[in-house]
Amino acid sequence: MARMGGHPEGSQRHPPLSPQSGPEKAVGQGPASLRKETLRFPISFVAIFRTLACLGLFLALYLQAFAASATAGQANIFIYHRFGEARYPSTNIALDVFSAQLRELREGDYSVLPLGEVVDRLRSGDPLPERCACLTVDDAFRSFLSGAMPLLRRHGFPVTLFVNTDAVGTPGYLDWDELRALAREGVEIGNHSASHAYLVENLPGEDDKAWRERVGGDLIRAQRQLERELGGTSRLFAYPYGEYSPGLLEVVRDLGFSGAAAQQSGVAAHGADLFTLPRFPMGGAYATLEGFRDKLAMRHLAVKVVSPVSPIIGAEDPPVLIVEIPVGEVDLSRLRCFVQGQGEARISRDPAAPGRFRVQALQLLSGRRNKYTLTAPSLDGRRWYWFSQLWVRRGTVER
Repeated sequence: MARMGGHPEGSQRHPPLSPQSGPEKAVGQGPASLRKETLRFPISFVAIFRTLACLGLFLALYLQAFAASATAGQANIFIYHRFGEARYPSTNIALDVFSAQLRELREGDYSVLPLGEVVDRLRSGDPLPERCACLTVDDAFRSFLSGAMPLLRRHGFPVTLFVNTDAVGTPGYLDWDELRALAREGVEIGNHSASHAYLVENLPGEDDKAWRERVGGDLIRAQRQLERELGGTSRLFAYPYGEYSPGLLEVVRDLGFSGAAAQQSGVAAHGADLFTLPRFPMGGAYATLEGFRDKLAMRHLAVKVVSPVSPIIGAEDPPVLIVEIPVGEVDLSRLRCFVQGQGEARISRDPAAPGRFRVQALQLLSGRRNKYTLTAPSLDGRRWYWFSQLWVRRGTVER
């Protein structure tokens, strides 16, 4: 499959609507002391002083590095669709709630970055601001321009808009003139496919080779149209409906995208897969100020998925999830898993591997898409950590 033009390792970014600044904090040093027994020996006070100074410096550098890795390596990304369109309740957020969320970011001294910059920093290892948030919008509905943009302009926050190009100019969607104006204003625009189809699905009689060519062609067509109409665009992709599979991830990587956003909830962090970036949904019942505050406070739960390798539900339903979580980071005795539409799942710990867990819902999963959401508090109980595993059932339609 042919790659798209441009450099695959970086995303072209539009400047934010106004300069963003956020606090960069690091914690400093703690005390160091010598045992009293050492005073029985004839040791030079100068040597003791030098030893204390070295120990203090070492401890300060260690704590600073630990704090940076714990707090400056993540971004809480949010996904929106419609603004002030109450007749579409599942994907809508009320304008007064969205305005309150933006005030929360401003008053909380959050650094709001476009997704392209978040991806670039995660790839390069450059630190993220200590309190980092990212606002993304899928589908380019007209209410983004009429409802969201005036509020974003007021606060000077950047935003990343994902466009499914076949819909541009059709009823309810922005047209190319409006998208060009937004791009000139500083809105980062990404690829949301041309068709907005269920890309993980093979058509009837379609083998994997034909599927790959069709899906790759869909993404290339969208990217070329974005570049032609806008004079350039980002190298970012967002999966329609948030659905992905190992095959689709391979297509997206091979085409040269710099990163891809999904729709399972969670926190993006250094070391995570840049092609399954989690985003907290802000639509329907989730579109509240209280929920927004809770999600801003969430930390990245460092989960390694041992099995399965694909979120596509196979013969085993409910699916079994095997994960490994580093011991010592969180209070694993309080690890919980919540299943969409069910409540808590069953979690069992591997006695031979303290950080390995087996997770399974108690009932068959409902709907085309579902999630296992793992949460656990920090050891001191002051923070909560979050990870979601997406599940997709092929062959069903759910809009």
